[in-house]
Amino acid sequence: MPEPLPSHGPASGVAPKPPLLERVRATLRAKHYSPRTEKCYVAWIKRHLVYNQMRPPEQMGAADVTRFLSHLATAGHVGASTQTQALSALLFLYREVLGLRVGDLQEVVRAKRPVRLPLVLSRDEVAAVLRGLQGTPWLMASLLYGAGLRLLECARLRVKDLDLARAEIAVRDGKGSKDRVTMLPTALVGPLSAHLARRRRQHEVELSDGAGSVFLPDALHRKYPRAAWEWGWQWVFAATRLHRDPRSGQWRRHHLHETVLQRAFKDAVRATGIAKPATCHTLRHCFATHLLEAGYDIRTIQELLGHRDVATTMIYTHVLNRGGRAVRSPLDSLG
Repeated sequence: MPEPLPSHGPASGVAPKPPLLERVRATLRAKHYSPRTEKCYVAWIKRHLVYNQMRPPEQMGAADVTRFLSHLATAGHVGASTQTQALSALLFLYREVLGLRVGDLQEVVRAKRPVRLPLVLSRDEVAAVLRGLQGTPWLMASLLYGAGLRLLECARLRVKDLDLARAEIAVRDGKGSKDRVTMLPTALVGPLSAHLARRRRQHEVELSDGAGSVFLPDALHRKYPRAAWEWGWQWVFAATRLHRDPRSGQWRRHHLHETVLQRAFKDAVRATGIAKPATCHTLRHCFATHLLEAGYDIRTIQELLGHRDVATTMIYTHVLNRGGRAVRSPLDSLG
C-alpha cells in the first residue's frame, strides 16, 4: 500500500472530499496543465481503476500499478511512449492528488521503443502536395514546411507571434513548454498579410456585436482584463464557428481544429498518387532534411526545430545518408 507523503500543513478539516476524478481535474488545472493533458490523464486513471476492479487507489500500491502497466505492454501491445504516458498519469494521481508514495516500479514490463527513421518527401513531392491545397489549409501547410512548425504550434499562433517585417515567428509554449524563434518564409509574407487583413475585419465585426474574446493562458485574464479582446491575442487561424470553453463556459472563437488541416492534407497526398504514408508532421521532417541537403549546419537546424538535444536532430543525418546519397552502390560501378 502506498505510504503517505510528509504533510506540509495543517489538516484540511472535516469537509467531505469531492469525487476522485474531480480532485484530479482540479489539481491539473491548479498546476496549469493543458486541457489535452487533463483529458489524457483522466482517461488513464479511469482505465487503471477499471482494471483493478474499481478499488480505491489508496488501497492499491506498486504491485497494482506494475501489473496494470505491464498489462498494457504485454496484452495491450502499446508502444513505449503510450506506456510512459500512462505511468505519468498514475504518478500524478498518487503523488500530486493523493499525496502518496507509489513505491518501487522496477519490475514493470517495459514496451520496447523502436528506432525508426522519419518519413521524408522530396522537394517535388512537397510541391505537388502543396499544389493540391488551397486557402487556409495551404497557408498552414506552407508554414509547417517553410518554418518547421509542429501542427499544434501552427494552429495556436496568435497575431502577436508574427513579425512580418523581420520575417520571424515566435513559437510560444511549444513542446516542453519552451519558446523559440524560427523563420517566416518571405514567400508567405504577402499571403499572410492578406489573411490577417481578413481576420481583422472579422474580429472588428465580432467586437461590434459584443463578442471577439479568446482564451488566454494561465492567469493573464486577471492581470490584463481586456487582453482577450485585443487584436494581438487573436488566433491567426481561427475556427469558423464559436466554441464554448469547457472550463469557463464562455462562448469564444477557438483556433482552427487541427483535424481540418489533417483531412485536407490527407486528401492532397492521395490526389498526387504519392504512395508514402505522409502526414502533416512529415512536412517538419522535410524542413529539417532539406535544410541539411542545402548545407546548413546541424546546430542551426536544432535551434529552429526547438530540440533540447542535438542528438534528436541528428536523426535527419541518417535520412540524408539513406538511399545511396553518401555511398555509391557497387552495382553502379559495373558499367
